[in-house]
Order: sequence, then structure tokens, then C-alpha cells
Amino acid sequence: MEGPKDVIKGWVDAFNSGEADRIAEFYVDDAVNHQVTQDPVVGKEAIREMFAAEFASADMTCLIENIFEDGEWVALEWKDPNGLRGCGFFHVKNGKIAFQRGYWDKLSFLRLHNLPIE
Repeated sequence: MEGPKDVIKGWVDAFNSGEADRIAEFYVDDAVNHQVTQDPVVGKEAIREMFAAEFASADMTCLIENIFEDGEWVALEWKDPNGLRGCGFFHVKNGKIAFQRGYWDKLSFLRLHNLPIE
């Protein structure tokens, strides 16, 4: 059985593929993804829809800077090729993500991808 850190490394590979269906398979059915720049997204299908919309609007790449595992929790420090940096915390249970919280600069992201500033 893969450890939580291995699950998140697989999640990064899925994220970098830009395939929402593939990345959604890493979540439990009632998972919560809370990117602190927006409201929490609840449920695997809603998370899949969130990623589909995001992948359609921006070319996103996650490069692992550091990854740490503590029991069922994984901390991921990441950057993208444009210099945006952030971190995410994942609660992994039985090989699936039950909870995710991400911290990153939304204004910088919107500017980097020439997206409208809300």
C-alpha cells in the first residue's frame, strides 16, 4: 500500500496532466478541497468540476519543492514555471484525499494567466 506522500506525488502527476477526471480519482466521495482564496469545494464531483474549469482557463503546472509526511498528513511546498509559489496540506485516509487546504497568491495567479481580476 502506498503511503500518503506517494499518493500526493501521484496527485501531482495527475494535476500536471490537466485531466480533471484523473485527478478526481484521488479524492474520497465526500472530500473537501479548500483553497483559502475561495470557498471550500465539497464532494468528489464538485472537485472534479472545479479542476475542469481551472484547467480550461489556465495552463497550470505543479513542481514539488518539498514534500513532508506526518502520519496521515502531507505538506506540499510547490512552485510553477512562472515563479508562483504555494503550499498545500492533504489529509490522506486509506490511499485517498479526504481533505485538502491550499495557500497561494490568487492575484499573482490571475495576472500570470491574464485572467480577469475579480
